[in-house]
Amino acid sequence: MKERKIDSKTLNLFRNIAKALSPPPELTVSQWADKYRKLSPESSSEPGQWNTDRAPYQREIMDAVVDSAVETVVIMSSAQVGKTELILNTIGYYIDYDPAPILCLQPTLEMAQAFSKDRLAKMIRDTPVLRGKVKDARARDSENTILHKSFPGGHITMVGANSAAGLAMRPIRIVMMDEIDRFPPSAGSEGNPIKLAEKRTTTFWNRKKIKVSTPTIKGRSQIETEYLSSSKEEWCVPCPCCGKYQPYEWGRIRISDVTMECKYCGEHFKETEWKERPGKWIAGAENKRKRGFHLNELASPWKHWEEIIEDFREAYREWKENGDIQKLKVWVNTSLGETWEEKGDAADEDVLLKRRERYTADLPDGVLLVTSGVDVQDDRFEVEITGWGKGYESWGILYRKIPGDLEKEQTWEKLEKFLEMELYFENKNSLLIACTCIDTGGHFTAEAYKFLKKMERKQKLIFGIKGMGGEGIPLVNKVSTNNIEKVKIFLLGVDSGKEILMARLKTADEGPGYCHFPINADRGYDETYIKGLSSEQRVIQFKDGRPVLKWVKKSSGTRNEPLDLRNYSTAAAEILRPDWDVLEKKIKQGINYMKKQPKTAAKKKKTGIINRGIQV
Repeated sequence: MKERKIDSKTLNLFRNIAKALSPPPELTVSQWADKYRKLSPESSSEPGQWNTDRAPYQREIMDAVVDSAVETVVIMSSAQVGKTELILNTIGYYIDYDPAPILCLQPTLEMAQAFSKDRLAKMIRDTPVLRGKVKDARARDSENTILHKSFPGGHITMVGANSAAGLAMRPIRIVMMDEIDRFPPSAGSEGNPIKLAEKRTTTFWNRKKIKVSTPTIKGRSQIETEYLSSSKEEWCVPCPCCGKYQPYEWGRIRISDVTMECKYCGEHFKETEWKERPGKWIAGAENKRKRGFHLNELASPWKHWEEIIEDFREAYREWKENGDIQKLKVWVNTSLGETWEEKGDAADEDVLLKRRERYTADLPDGVLLVTSGVDVQDDRFEVEITGWGKGYESWGILYRKIPGDLEKEQTWEKLEKFLEMELYFENKNSLLIACTCIDTGGHFTAEAYKFLKKMERKQKLIFGIKGMGGEGIPLVNKVSTNNIEKVKIFLLGVDSGKEILMARLKTADEGPGYCHFPINADRGYDETYIKGLSSEQRVIQFKDGRPVLKWVKKSSGTRNEPLDLRNYSTAAAEILRPDWDVLEKKIKQGINYMKKQPKTAAKKKKTGIINRGIQV
């Protein structure tokens, strides 16, 4: 039988058909990104084609997502290491290469909207293989919105962890959870948002769970808990001298010459010498189903060691000079990608009692500013007057109870007169109370508002406050005038105030942050006051299986008014945020800056308090 020859045109046709019908080549997430992903100019300092070699530690993290043996990927990291891009690359991979239903969980609905508009939409716009698969949310015939986007074979939904409705929808194969340490303890009344999201994946045998976050407080950080139950992998590089692999560690950074010491041979090398060596991930535990990765800024190609050191110096300086440890905590979390470990939960009352000192005048030397806090009780006012010096070094000046019927105007007049007292230094120079914060909660809110309105008309710096519990709320949060008298009410993050105070009470050396207390019997700083000041401690409690920090009384019978009052008095100083150098100069000149000074031909300026806070 005679063989028939196939012409080249037909052969090419069959080749094209076979090519079209053949499955695509197997790609990992990093390979897909290197081939197709384009970085957007709005969100990247290096727009254009993605290149995993720019930060090689990202390769294995991305590829672990599509490893059939892995179900969960945990990333506990600092800022500036590209973790958001890892999430975007994974989303892009599943949209284009392996379509699936995806859930992207952000801490709040607002953050989910911002992620969609600012990051996801830009990636889709600038990456050609995605552009044709996801329609513009503004298209009339589109199924897509800001928070929900469909594509052939799947969809992606973005929700806030505070939204119970968003977490109780359709089955999901891929769930991505970003910044889980910022998730609320419960999505409405439905329970832990992480558990709710994970339940959406149970019907898929090939489900994937990606959990990403910068850590927070040791013992209650959700990402740390996840990491400790994983393979616990660290990015390690070989020593340029001995060749032994080791992670980047802050404890081995030498600030003087910006080098890192080898933990094995002790030699020091600069950043470029360490980073030019090929690294690898080394696991601290065996766990093939749950791979966990830890990264810090020292490994980042976008943040140099000199910058990290300068950030540390600034945070450390803020702590030493102003007694504010918050920046140092943030630096540990966001630069080292590590949890902050609290050194004890409460102040030691025995230490505070023993270090009381005798004052020889109303105001000890060093005081530059005087504030007060007022607590409104059913049958009395409780007042503390506090002196402040550079770096928020503080002196307890006077603790008093003013009894009376708070429904009567004369009781409030008694408080006003008390707050007008003039306090003297040993050299007879004097100061007045610069600012007062008074609690407006309790049973006499209407009376408090009337009093504050009267003080406002008299141009006195006496402000109402309302306490707000909860983590992350700054001590002086915001100002509201939403009340019947339209007076200024400062909303205070009382938990933050307690953190600041406890850190200062533990300061052992006189200077910034140190707290002085008088032993003089007529000042009110007796054992009852000290017990009240240290009456609460911060503990970890569990709600819906998740650790939550709470301030609780150490003993049910102890009064905590001294703690509240110091919070209010501290807030008064924070509201003013004075220029300490200017105040020091005035006091050395014998000027009581709260009193009206006589005008001279050479000096016509107002000589009131110099502040960097609200306009007062």
